[in-house]
Amino acid sequence: MFFHIVLERNMQLHPRYFGRNFRDSLVSKLMKDVEGNCSGRHGFVVAVTGIENIGKGLIRDGTGYVTFPVKYQCVVFRPFKGEIVEAVVTMVNKMGFFAEAGPVQIFVSSHLIPDDMEFQTGDMPNYTTSDGSVKIQKDSEVRLKIIGTRVDATEIFCIGTIKDDFLGVINDPTTV
Repeated sequence: MFFHIVLERNMQLHPRYFGRNFRDSLVSKLMKDVEGNCSGRHGFVVAVTGIENIGKGLIRDGTGYVTFPVKYQCVVFRPFKGEIVEAVVTMVNKMGFFAEAGPVQIFVSSHLIPDDMEFQTGDMPNYTTSDGSVKIQKDSEVRLKIIGTRVDATEIFCIGTIKDDFLGVINDPTTV
């Protein structure tokens, strides 16, 4: 789920930042550019934890910008098939429900919800057990298992299930 890895990136810096605080300017631009973004190969960059190396700059003809190769350490978030995660339900409909675990959106189909839970329509659509003791609705916290992932260039989508032992509702917002 969370990994500490080393990545490389070419950073362009305007000449006005060349001076005493050059390194600080380059590091803050790096953090602004990469933190919170997703690369399909590595996952979501949570935080830059350190700079390993800043290489020699190359002047861009006609612009004055200089491109620096930067090697940095960072923490990334990447979910895998078979992983158990805790997520917050964002939307419930007849087809299933969507939940978010950090920046990752997870869909749980109605076929992957236990058979004793039925969809209920109304002001607050939800899945409820026949005795009404367990309810999945918007803002419920659920523990689910990721059974599939799809990686795009800038996003990661997952399919999950709560049809296994020890999975399901952790916290119901109506009982708080």
